Amino acid sequence: MTTRDPGLQPERTRLAWRRTALALTVVTVLAVRLALTGDVASALLAAAVVLLWAGALAACWDRATGSGPTPVGPRALPLVALATAGLALLSVPLVLRAMW
Repeated sequence: MTTRDPGLQPERTRLAWRRTALALTVVTVLAVRLALTGDVASALLAAAVVLLWAGALAACWDRATGSGPTPVGPRALPLVALATAGLALLSVPLVLRAMW
């Protein structure tokens, strides 16, 4: 029977939070880029995307840098999930507007 190395799990968790933050940042940058070519409604959607991104980044920052608590708090995970779903929902109209 092999023993589990508890030292690797925190590193995997930090890397997962970093990937989450990076993916949210890429979606936000693309949404803002699409909004720059649009009208006022696109700018408002992009502003909402940036606000959601800032909230999600604030929730993941401590865990992504390793300075936060190791266990996920009861508020962090639902906030990141809500921000991710919100980014997806707000980015769809921006993409559709750019296609038409």
